[in-house]
Amino acid sequence: MPQLTIVQAVAFALKQEMERDPTVLVLGEDVGRNGGVFRATEGLINEFGDNRVVDTPLSESGIVGTAIGLALYGFKPVAEIQFDGFLYSALDQLISHAGRIRTRSRGRFHVPLVVRVPYGGGIRAPEHHSDSPETFLVHVSGIKVVTASNPYDTKGLLTSAIRDPDPVVFLEPKRIYRAIRGDVPEEDYVVPLGKAKIVKEGEDVTVISWGSMMRPVVEAADRVKDKISTEVIDLRTLSPMDVETISKSVEKTGRVVIVHEAPKTCGVGAEVAASINEKVFLSLEAPIQRVTGFDVPFPLYKLENYYLPNADRISKAIEKVSSF
Repeated sequence: MPQLTIVQAVAFALKQEMERDPTVLVLGEDVGRNGGVFRATEGLINEFGDNRVVDTPLSESGIVGTAIGLALYGFKPVAEIQFDGFLYSALDQLISHAGRIRTRSRGRFHVPLVVRVPYGGGIRAPEHHSDSPETFLVHVSGIKVVTASNPYDTKGLLTSAIRDPDPVVFLEPKRIYRAIRGDVPEEDYVVPLGKAKIVKEGEDVTVISWGSMMRPVVEAADRVKDKISTEVIDLRTLSPMDVETISKSVEKTGRVVIVHEAPKTCGVGAEVAASINEKVFLSLEAPIQRVTGFDVPFPLYKLENYYLPNADRISKAIEKVSSF
């Protein structure tokens, strides 16, 4: 079983799905001859040709709009947006068209589209290259939003996303693209969309996160393990959210910390907290704590580490909610 990085797992999933299904194709800026800005599509054009690996103009709205048209006419396009901050010009296509076509056509048409988006900070990138835009996407009806925190889940979730009959935005945490390796089976497998994963079982506190934040969350849980038993949940699919797994964990622990790198106000963590209040409020023994980015534009190099949640901030939140 090969040990792969997350970016290698992305490439592996794309290659296997393109071999399995001739309607799967890849399009985006520099995805062909250059193999993508992070080399996630490297070598695909040599194997599948420029009819299935398409270098596009620098137009994110055009990339997603073209992909929607391809999906409507029998293809399964996987569109790459180079960086998270470049996605915003394509939101009109996602909101006004991709998310509505099944409803608009009363089920006659669907959009088996995947939009891959490297997201998040931690790589010392310039402005517009380090955003965490999941809130915008989760708010859009008709679109699934998925992110992975390790190579195994990356391949399995991306495979599921490509095979899904509806549009999926696949957020790839660029901070850990090459920071970790893990076992990735060569054989075909899927990780189901809409199902969270209990990464670590515990009794005292539930910590919920996703993407690159899972690493500092696990580190924080290890720091306090001698005095606090922490249950760690990787949400994996942000929409539709696995409220059942979250609720069962909170019923057991009674205490919750939610971690994400996006700004705090109206972040996905707020929806997680609201769902907990609706479903298992009487199980709570302390106010829910959120450890997040700040309500400011993502900062440049010197303040980047200060902005991003780290194990120190997370462990303090675990201790605070435990001592309430």
